Amino acid sequence: MSQVFEGVSVCLICEDDDGSAGWTVRRNTTRDTRTQCAIWGEVTGSSCKISYTVQRDTGVYWCESREGATSNSINLTVTGGSVILQSPVLPVMEGDDLTLSCQSKPPSNLPAAFYKDGSLIRTESTGHMTLHHVSRSDEGLYRCSINSHGESPPSWISVTGEELHSHFNTSFIHTVTPGGILSAGKPGAPPTTVAPPPASSSLHVGFMVLLHLLVFCPYFISTLLMVSLYRRRDKAEDIAPQ
Repeated sequence: MSQVFEGVSVCLICEDDDGSAGWTVRRNTTRDTRTQCAIWGEVTGSSCKISYTVQRDTGVYWCESREGATSNSINLTVTGGSVILQSPVLPVMEGDDLTLSCQSKPPSNLPAAFYKDGSLIRTESTGHMTLHHVSRSDEGLYRCSINSHGESPPSWISVTGEELHSHFNTSFIHTVTPGGILSAGKPGAPPTTVAPPPASSSLHVGFMVLLHLLVFCPYFISTLLMVSLYRRRDKAEDIAPQ
């Protein structure tokens, strides 16, 4: 389950393994069932944007293809309170680390207390808590609280032993922190990119290779000539009459 403050912008993106289009975001809430994005959001290709979330946007969201195939679903909770618990949207793999973040509105640097199934786990001064190498026993209902701000809604954290292949990627863009994006792809595996080397670096490497070839080649050729001459001289001495 993912939690957001009321009034933020939420963008949900459907994308399958080969990047093809044709997916539609649908949702179930207390007011509607299986309604598509065009009714309650803004459609752009296979993505759906809610410009200003309200509490009635709380519900279950999923992607559906033209052929009727469906992705995994995610739970979105929009709260009018002042504290939220940020957690992975998809189930966490066994053995991975689980990081929970307690955030307040307005932001504060106060310690946060984390609870599981109603029992206090511990209080963290940073507002972040990490559980290392989670197992099925870590599955449960989590919430957090910050003094003088309140407590978050509860979130169910699932732990699975199977890798998920999901057609549903989501991004939550908070207007409170412009440009801040919380991605909810595969848990514990944020996307990484490898930038190509700059052109100047490639030219430098190419120049150094060429320089080494220019220095090495004449030396190599002269060595071959000397070896060839010595062999010819030795052969001529062997053939000469005694």
